Amino acid sequence: MKLSQTCPCGLNTYQACCGIYHSGQALAPDAEKLMRSRYSAYVLKNESYLLKTWQKDQRPAAPLFEPSDKTQWLELIVKNFNESSDKKSATVEFIAVYKVNGKAYRLHEISRFIIEDGQWVYVDGSFPDIK
Repeated sequence: MKLSQTCPCGLNTYQACCGIYHSGQALAPDAEKLMRSRYSAYVLKNESYLLKTWQKDQRPAAPLFEPSDKTQWLELIVKNFNESSDKKSATVEFIAVYKVNGKAYRLHEISRFIIEDGQWVYVDGSFPDIK
């Protein structure tokens, strides 16, 4: 991705936004920025960043992307961000819009984050649209 292009998360240029986290120049300062950077990592298929920012006990063992993956991520909408009073855990509610083989889908998730080893990490998520 060109550093001057709009970041996949939609906030700024990639260089001034998620690119600084993906390159290791900085750690995400809060759970919302981490969630946005993880979304951008999914768009860019940056598996190493995703695994590095996953809570150790929840981190998947299998590869995250298959060579045949045709997912096209289109848009990220952050609906809600709540940080605990001690600033050590947070939730981020978002909708990610994507296409697979021309058909559009929406992923609606409430993600949980914690501070682990001095940095924000993704723990897991729940899906409010699924009853």
